[in-house]
Amino acid sequence: MSVETELTQTRITVDKPAWSAVFAMAFGVFGLITAEFLPVSLLTPVAASLHVSEGQAGQTVTVTALVALLTSLVIGNVTRRLDRRVVMLAFTLLLIASALLVAFAENLPMILLARVLLGMAIGGFWTLSTAITMRLVPADQVPRALSIVFSGISLATIIAAPLGSYLGGLIGWRNIFLLTGVLGGLALFWQFFTLPAMPPENHARSGGVLDLLRQRVMRWGMLAVILMFTGHFAFFTYLRPFLETRAQLDVNQLSLVLLAFGVANFFGTSLAAWLVTRSVSLTLTGMALLMSVTALLLVSFGHVPWLVATGVALWGLAFGSMPTGWSTWLSRAVPDDAEAGGGLLVATIQLAITAGAAAGGWVFDLHGAGGVFLASSGLMLLAAITIFSRVRQHG
Repeated sequence: MSVETELTQTRITVDKPAWSAVFAMAFGVFGLITAEFLPVSLLTPVAASLHVSEGQAGQTVTVTALVALLTSLVIGNVTRRLDRRVVMLAFTLLLIASALLVAFAENLPMILLARVLLGMAIGGFWTLSTAITMRLVPADQVPRALSIVFSGISLATIIAAPLGSYLGGLIGWRNIFLLTGVLGGLALFWQFFTLPAMPPENHARSGGVLDLLRQRVMRWGMLAVILMFTGHFAFFTYLRPFLETRAQLDVNQLSLVLLAFGVANFFGTSLAAWLVTRSVSLTLTGMALLMSVTALLLVSFGHVPWLVATGVALWGLAFGSMPTGWSTWLSRAVPDDAEAGGGLLVATIQLAITAGAAAGGWVFDLHGAGGVFLASSGLMLLAAITIFSRVRQHG
């Protein structure tokens, strides 16, 4: 049976969509991802202020990702008896606490502790987000709702790093994190008044996150996720060196190309809401193929600036559909255990991020950015084949 047409009767029926709650979730995503990205743009002033190296300060990003990975594996079971509304509000409180702790931190260990709290919030939010969105809108509107929630990622990608870097030079990095705390406060206020009570559901058919891998379709799905996200993060991590060396873009051109990536990523998220209602597997397959071809074109025509800009934008557009596409697939593959599925998806993506950065660095040292792009192209092609031939088949 096709995963795209499979629905189970265990899912709670929603008659009236709670769009205000969906947008509140999206705003929460924006706050979380903004907080996650800020150290990247503020690394130098943070390191100088705390009298540590930039490499040491960079561990604020590492610890967040690691804690998010661990949290995604256990949060469903730890909070299984709690109202999901209370749990989501708690994640937003962790965001606020993290931002304030960073703002007033006197040393690096205190900042690392604060980033542990943020990692818990990010890992927990992503794990439960698909399942909660499924309880806010009718089944036929879930793809649209997911695209709205995940648009917060794209907006944070566009705004957080450049704005954080600019404002950090004007008002200082500590005040930037204070503003992030204010952002979290607004998200908490919005969520408090819009999220409905969502008692825990105890009818899950699996025994937990890892137990889902007993299902063949989930094993193939997670393999495809690893291939796609490893390929993307290898590509994206070494995009700037490619643009500076092969395309020979100056700082202004580089900024415009990266902005084009972010804007296209936002539109890709919006486009996915329309595409996945027609075919989830074909959407994911098509986007993987587009990314594979785009990487090849960049390697072949990297000396042509306008083609490079177009290629980077196309990559951003295609990747923008991935969170919505995979979350929609998950909501249909395991609709009666979406929380455990969400934990497995988050853990798999975090693993892929680590693999992409590590493997990309190894390939970059051997063959440069062009070699990384070729490897990414190959991974995307394998992902497309896997999705088309295996993931859309249930069992």
